[in-house]
Amino acid sequence: MLQEWSRTLFLRKESLDARGWLIEVLKCVESLGKLEFTLDDVYAFDRHLSLLYPGNQNVRPKIRQQLQFLRDQGFLEFIARGRYRLKT
Repeated sequence: MLQEWSRTLFLRKESLDARGWLIEVLKCVESLGKLEFTLDDVYAFDRHLSLLYPGNQNVRPKIRQQLQFLRDQGFLEFIARGRYRLKT
């Protein structure tokens, strides 16, 4: 449990808006209920995210940015073009 919590400490360094996007995209990924997923799977949440962040007119690029950030933080693994895997 402590190890899982410590993996999220990087969020303290992010702005409130950035934390919100990261958490929301991660929730979308986790709601898929599978370890491997595609970018299109996450794009299916673009309407939901648009409603949460109505001021953002670039939701799909923001989704890609957040997936890259989550990859860089060790939460996701990039396995092929448009394909990701949750790290366990």
